[in-house]
Amino acid sequence: MTTKPVIGFIGLGIMGKPMSHNLLQAGYPLVVYTRTKTKIAEMVKEGAQGATTPREVGEKSKIVITMLPDSPQVEEVILGENGVLEGVDKGEIVIDMSSIDPFSTKQIGEALSLKGVEMLDAPVSGGEEGAIKGELSIMVGGKREIFDKCLPIFQVLGKNITYTGELGSGEMTKLVNQIIVAVNLAALCEAFTLGAKAGLKAETIYQAIRGGMAGSKVMDMKVPRFEERNFTPGFKIDLHLKDLKNALSTAREMRVPLPFTSGVEQIMIALSGKGKGDKDHGAMIEFFEELSQVEVK
Repeated sequence: MTTKPVIGFIGLGIMGKPMSHNLLQAGYPLVVYTRTKTKIAEMVKEGAQGATTPREVGEKSKIVITMLPDSPQVEEVILGENGVLEGVDKGEIVIDMSSIDPFSTKQIGEALSLKGVEMLDAPVSGGEEGAIKGELSIMVGGKREIFDKCLPIFQVLGKNITYTGELGSGEMTKLVNQIIVAVNLAALCEAFTLGAKAGLKAETIYQAIRGGMAGSKVMDMKVPRFEERNFTPGFKIDLHLKDLKNALSTAREMRVPLPFTSGVEQIMIALSGKGKGDKDHGAMIEFFEELSQVEVK
């Protein structure tokens, strides 16, 4: 019987905690770290081993997974003082499953490679529900042989797992995904607000158009939230705003115009400025409702 490698997991937020839980349930020995000690304690109760620094995670693990908010946090945890880089040995693997700037991913990968450590970037889509169910979509960049080696781990965490190419290509694919979701969501909010102003019920519109070209998974997931006024975060506005910032900065470097993405970013900035950044990104509907003086329901 093959012994499963010890996995280090850094980041126990909305996504990281259920992902860690699923790895434990699948029989992987787990070492966890996050800044909030109570979250570490919760995972220790489930059978994980706690760590006091990212370096300790690296020392005690063969494969380290990071699931953090943005590029600066990933860089700090991996490359900073007492970071993962100081603890890992040659031949070990770091998998960043955060959604960050692809250029940052490549810089981190280069630093790890100098120590003989391999890296995969493997951002995910599917939100908290997908993380809980182990049904995430995972887009993975890096060396093909390292992807193949880590595939059993990805299969615990997700269902749609795609090898996208060289290191950084996973993050680039995720940015494409986030642009499509954001613009689709903004179009839904705009259109359903128009319908509400005309006196139409959201459910009526939804049932009428869901089977045609306008139908989408975004519509299936978010229209019920509009109706229920449920904006408990599955994916926060501020996190989606971060992804759009990364998409726009990456596109700027590549000289690719993203006019619709820029417009949606401004809407999310306005909502975040009003203290709504911790709401689900479906709360974008409130931007259009306020302008139109109508509530979608």
